[in-house]
Amino acid sequence: MSYSSTRSLNLPSIQEELVRDRIRTLHQEAEQHRRAVGLQRVQRARRDAERATARLRAALLRLV
Repeated sequence: MSYSSTRSLNLPSIQEELVRDRIRTLHQEAEQHRRAVGLQRVQRARRDAERATARLRAALLRLV
């Protein structure tokens, strides 16, 4: 088998591995993005709850 035929046999497998690796990377990045978005939602909900608690406290103090 000559060098060029050996090289042509290896290229598709190398390219396929690169594609699979890129797909894995994209899946990992998508999961990280989903986690970051989820964390932002939790933080926003916590801030909203803290503001609501402060408003409730202020309203209760006005009643006294």
